Amino acid sequence: MSLPEVCVVFLLRRGPQGAEVLLGRKLTGLGQGKVIGISGWVDQGEGADEAAVREARRAVGVRVEASDLHPAGTVEYHFPTRRAWSQRTTVFVCRRWQGEPVQRDGMTPRWYPLDTLPFAHMWDDASRWLPGVLRGGTVDARFTFGADLATVVLTVE
Repeated sequence: MSLPEVCVVFLLRRGPQGAEVLLGRKLTGLGQGKVIGISGWVDQGEGADEAAVREARRAVGVRVEASDLHPAGTVEYHFPTRRAWSQRTTVFVCRRWQGEPVQRDGMTPRWYPLDTLPFAHMWDDASRWLPGVLRGGTVDARFTFGADLATVVLTVE
C-alpha cells in the first residue's frame, strides 16, 4: 500500500539562550491542538522540497529556498484503526529563510529552546526522533499508533 506523502520542515535559529526550533500549535485538521513542525501534503507531481517551500510560506509566512532545505530522513505513521491518517513524511531542517514567522490559518508559531521541547503537547513519536534530527542527525523510522490514535504501540527504526 502506497502512503500519502507529507513534508515537515523545522526552522532552526540561534536564540538568546542557544539553539531554538520553530514549532506551532495546529489550529485545524488532523492533529488539531498538537504542537508540530511546519508541515503539509505533497501534491501529486510535486517534490517534498517544493511542498516544504510552499508550506513554510502558507503556514507561517516565511520564504524558504529549496536549496536551503537539508533532508533529514523519513518517518512513516501507521494508524490501523484509522487508515486515512497513515502517511509517509519527508523531514527537512532549515537554517536560512526570509521573513519573520507569523500566525496564519494553519498554526500559531513559537520558538522553543532545543532542551525544552513541548513533548507533552506533541504526537507521541516526536520524543523518539526529533531531538536527534534537530541536533544534526537523521531519521528512518516507522511508528504504529494504537486504537486511541495517540499512543505509539510499535516502533521500527
